[in-house]
Amino acid sequence: MFGDQVPTVLPGEVAARVAEGWMLLDVRTDDEWADGRIAGSVHIPMDQLMQRLDEVDDRVVCVCAVGARSARVAQFLNAQGRNAVNLAGGLYAWASSGLQIES
Repeated sequence: MFGDQVPTVLPGEVAARVAEGWMLLDVRTDDEWADGRIAGSVHIPMDQLMQRLDEVDDRVVCVCAVGARSARVAQFLNAQGRNAVNLAGGLYAWASSGLQIES
């Protein structure tokens, strides 16, 4: 699927990353964001990432709905010299793990 394997984290591992100072970056659309999000996440839609790259921290957990877009973003950020991982399964995996989604 990807030329370079994108590092992933499971939903249960995200809190530890955030506690270590990692940024939680939600790359979904405005409508998806409005429907619900992980508390504390920063919203930069994938199509705005290039223009807003200066808002992205050096250590990032990337999130989308199912993990496909965020995997592409993580791959891109890693190529830019950042340390980025993808939330495996995205927000759907987060919710099905019983973790909280805020609206």
